[in-house]
Amino acid sequence: MTVSISHSPEQTRQAYDSARAGMFPREPGTYIGRVHDPLRRAPVPVAYREDALWDLSAVNPTVADLLDDEGAGEAIAAVTRRAPDWTTAEVRCELDDGGDPARDPLLLPPVDLQVLKACGVTYAGSMIERVIEERAHGDPAAAAEVRNAMRSELDLDLADIVPGSDEAARVKQFLSHRGWWSQYLEVGLGPDPEVFTKGPVLSSVGSGAAIGIPAFSHWNNPEPELVLIVTPGGRIAGVTLGNDVNLRDVEGRSALLLGMAKDNNRSTALGPFIRLFDDAFSLEDARELTIALNVTGPDGFELEGINSVAALSRSFESLVDAAYGPHHQYPDGFALFTGTLFAPTEDRDAPGEGFTHRPGDVVTIGNPHLGTLVNAVARTEELPPWEYGIRTLWRDLARLRGNGDADA
Repeated sequence: MTVSISHSPEQTRQAYDSARAGMFPREPGTYIGRVHDPLRRAPVPVAYREDALWDLSAVNPTVADLLDDEGAGEAIAAVTRRAPDWTTAEVRCELDDGGDPARDPLLLPPVDLQVLKACGVTYAGSMIERVIEERAHGDPAAAAEVRNAMRSELDLDLADIVPGSDEAARVKQFLSHRGWWSQYLEVGLGPDPEVFTKGPVLSSVGSGAAIGIPAFSHWNNPEPELVLIVTPGGRIAGVTLGNDVNLRDVEGRSALLLGMAKDNNRSTALGPFIRLFDDAFSLEDARELTIALNVTGPDGFELEGINSVAALSRSFESLVDAAYGPHHQYPDGFALFTGTLFAPTEDRDAPGEGFTHRPGDVVTIGNPHLGTLVNAVARTEELPPWEYGIRTLWRDLARLRGNGDADA
């Protein structure tokens, strides 16, 4: 598949090409992902190292299987000792102008059978912005007035408050008594985090693909996040980068519209690869990552932001425990967005209206340990529909194994 962004100004193409050039991680490590192999007409898991990729389908047919096999690391190491199957120069992305679709593999999101889950309001700063959205009823112009009122009335530093603690309960009570009650205070300061299903299995897009903003949204933004990749047994096997695309006007109207705000075609981007934990990169290293965001618009607008994972109000383990346990299992594992500190308030158009996306925006979310997630923004309704589901994957895997025919 190739999605043209030629309708956007040349600045969009230049911004995408520049970001695409720095997409693949340079740091040595254990990386796995997925590509669509056009010769076998099927998706295959791959290992990545130093601008080369190795087909791992002989080790396990899906990324979900690879992650659930704690001994897969040795098999992956053995595969990567032979000559690679492809170089990154041969790998196409959906938005690329070049490449041969009949010969060159297409980069896919690095997860397959995992459920897409997400946590919200995991940072004090993002909690306040959710409260503002709610009180402004999803109106970006009204949000500036609410934001200024909150700053003038409240003199609280929430960054060091532990959710669920006695201090958090007192702060929640104080804010409620001052007239700032919100359901977001409960998930931001209470004992239980917000965990929701971001999208169905196989609905995410990868790096180098288009992300979609539905026509019914007029106030929206990217959300750069670290995503935990969790096995069926609850083990955090690795991490990747994610964009939890957010429709602020929709969620601001009512938190009960969360599904409408979060789960739309191409509203989840992941990649470029999953970095597995090994001697060179640990879970403790992941806790200290800083994720950089850049948005370059066709109008010349540029926005930069930072998401500091160390500033999370809750631990990785507590977020996983809220999603997985005796109350809920995931037989194929899950990808868990951990939330973002980033909530843009910089005006793009009229004063006081803040930031919102425009078609043609190029969004880059990166960290040197993980590479760069690169996507261009378009209207959801103008992009190809989502048609590749579990049944199609099953038929393609049958063909890959030689046990069936996807066309039968």
